[in-house]
Amino acid sequence: MYVTEKGLIFNNLSPHLFVKKNGRGFGTTLAKRRDLPENSRTQQGPLRVSNTILARSVVAVLGLGFIDAGYSGDWSRIGVISKESEDLLKVAAFLVVPLCLFLIFSFSEEQED
Repeated sequence: MYVTEKGLIFNNLSPHLFVKKNGRGFGTTLAKRRDLPENSRTQQGPLRVSNTILARSVVAVLGLGFIDAGYSGDWSRIGVISKESEDLLKVAAFLVVPLCLFLIFSFSEEQED
């Protein structure tokens, strides 16, 4: 993975899916038959993710995490957090989620220097 000025470049993603064959090892399953020569791997372009999309995704996951921790009840039921902490997260979600929405929409698509 390379980091550029405007985004991330993932260059080692495999087009293959790895499946287990009867517990004996890993086989390779392709979505379509390969008709290209072996040096075709160098002709594929890298997957680029812009920093804006990455930042929006991180902020969205943060907001969804507050909603999940505060309102699902699962975390306090299995003992990860106390019931009081869950109630505090419910109140904090009223502040954090609008802030996350503001941040998501405030990130400009084209950041100019």
